Amino acid sequence: MRTIIIGGVAAGMSAATRLRRLDETREITVYERGEHVSFANCGLPYHVGGVIAERSALLLQTPESLAARFALDVRVRHDVIAIDTAARTVTVRDLTAGAESVETYDELVIATGAAAALGPSAGGVPTHTLRSVDDVDRVLEVLDDAGPAPRVVVAGAGFIGLEAVENLVARGARVTLVSRGRQVLSPLDPEMAAPLLAVLRDAGVDVRLGATIVGAEAGTVRLDDGTAFEAALVVEASGVHPDRGLAALAGIAVGPSGGIAVDPRQRTSAPHVWAAGDGVEKRDHLDGEPALVTMAGLANRHGRAIADDIAGLEPSDARPALGTAVLGLFGTTIAFVGWSERRLRAEGRPHRAIHTHPASHATYYPGAQSMAMKMLVDPASDRILGAQIVGVDGVDKRIDVIAVAMAAGLTASALSELELAYAPQYSSAKDPVNMIGYVAQNLAGGTTDAVQWHELPAALADGATLVDVRTPAEHAAGAIPGAVNLPLDELRAHHHELPDGPVIVHCQVGQRGHTAMRLLAQLGHDVRNLDGGYRTWLAGREAMSSNPVEGEHA
Repeated sequence: MRTIIIGGVAAGMSAATRLRRLDETREITVYERGEHVSFANCGLPYHVGGVIAERSALLLQTPESLAARFALDVRVRHDVIAIDTAARTVTVRDLTAGAESVETYDELVIATGAAAALGPSAGGVPTHTLRSVDDVDRVLEVLDDAGPAPRVVVAGAGFIGLEAVENLVARGARVTLVSRGRQVLSPLDPEMAAPLLAVLRDAGVDVRLGATIVGAEAGTVRLDDGTAFEAALVVEASGVHPDRGLAALAGIAVGPSGGIAVDPRQRTSAPHVWAAGDGVEKRDHLDGEPALVTMAGLANRHGRAIADDIAGLEPSDARPALGTAVLGLFGTTIAFVGWSERRLRAEGRPHRAIHTHPASHATYYPGAQSMAMKMLVDPASDRILGAQIVGVDGVDKRIDVIAVAMAAGLTASALSELELAYAPQYSSAKDPVNMIGYVAQNLAGGTTDAVQWHELPAALADGATLVDVRTPAEHAAGAIPGAVNLPLDELRAHHHELPDGPVIVHCQVGQRGHTAMRLLAQLGHDVRNLDGGYRTWLAGREAMSSNPVEGEHA
C-alpha cells in the first residue's frame, strides 16, 4: 500500500509520522514544493527579530532525519501539478531537474495549506511574505543590505503583520504598518483593539489605518490616500487564501468558505483522498457552518486523524473549531476565542456583552497587571459565544480556561464555580475567570442590569442621568462628559438629590458601579450600571475616533 502526501509541514507531516507509527509496512511518500519540511513556520518572524537566533532551530526535521526515524520518502522541491482521482495518480514535477513523473497512490493526503499573494508594490520595492524559511532568508538579505535603521512597510495588521512589526522594530527598522481596516487585528471588537494602537505608536510604529498600497517604484511606496514614502522592503501580510487550486482542478469539491470541503473524518469528495490544514474548511463551533480557521493546532490534529482513518482505526469526528488564538505585541498579550460582537451583530444573533478589568494576580502581591476581558453570552441560554482578553500576564491562561469551558458546554454563569489554581503571585482567590462568571450570573439572574459603552449616548439623549460613583480625584483625572460625581460611599446619604427618571451609574471598571446599582435599585431608583466602567467607555471612544462606523456600531 502506498500513501502519497502533498505538503510537508504541519498537517502533512503529522499525517505521515502518525501513519508510520501505525503501519510499519506502508510506503509513505511526501512531496513538498519548497526547500524545507517540518519547519516551525510560526517561529519565522521571531528569527527576523533575533529572538530565535539560530536559523537551524526553525528546521525541526530534514528529509534525512525523517527517513532515518520514520522510513519516510520525503522529496523537497517536488511540486504536484495534477491529480487524477479516477486513475489514482499524481503528476509530479521535480523543480530541480525539471523532469515530470506520474506516481500511483492507494491513498492521497492533500495538505497544501494557504498561500499569500504579493501586493501591487512587487517590483518597485523588494516585497516578500513570511510563509517559509526561504521567505525569511530573502527578508534578512534585504535588511542586511539596507544598512542601519532601514524603512520597512508591513502590509496587513493581522497576526503575521503584527508579529513582523514587532520583530522588525527589534532589528532597528523604522516600520510603517499599513492596514486597509480601521483597526488592527480585525477579530477583536473595536474597544478591545483600541489599546493596541497606543502600544504600536508607543513603540515608534507609523500606523496607517484605512489605507492600502497601490504601487511602488524606485524605492518608494505609494498609498491610496496619495502619500508616498521611501522603503527598502515591503512585508506582505495582508492575508492568505486556501491553496485549493490543485484539488479544484481534480474535481474535488470546494466548500462555501473557499476551502477544500471535507467530512468529519477529513475525507474529501473524491474516494481515497483526504485533506487537512489551512487550505481546508472546518466546522464552526457556534453555528456548525463551514469556516476557514487557520490554526497550527488544528492542522496537526486533523493530520493525525487522517492517519488514524487510513490505518483503519476508529477516529472520533473532528470537533468544531473554536478559533482560539493568542498573540504577543511589545509586551502586551492579546487572546480571543469564538465570535466577536461585530460578527454576532452582523449575523443578527442575540447576545449580551460583559466587560471586566481584573488584575493578573492578587494586587497586594508585587507586579500585578491589569487586563481587559470581554465575554459574549447568549441571553436566553447563558451559552458562551466568545471572549477577548488584552493584558500582560495571565492572558493565555484565562483564554484557555474559557476555551475549555466552551468546548465542554459550560454556561457563562458556571465559570463562577470553577476551582482554579490560586496563589497570590498567580491569581486572586476569585480568579478573573470566576469574576466574569459572577457578572454573567448576576445578569442571568436579574440582580444587575447593564448598558454598553456604545449604548450610552442614546440612553443619555433619552433623559437618563449619568452618575460617576468614583472618588472626586478619579473624576477630576478623567470623566465622561455630563456625568454627575457622587462617590459610592456618599451615595446612600445623598441619593435623594438625584433627579427623577432613569439613572446610569459608572465607576472605573464596573465593580463599584454594580454595588451602586444594587444600592440605588433597592432605594427605588430605575438604575443600570455602565458595563466595564470608565475604562471600557474610554477605549470605545478611542475606537470611535479612529473608526466612526465601527465605533458607532452602525
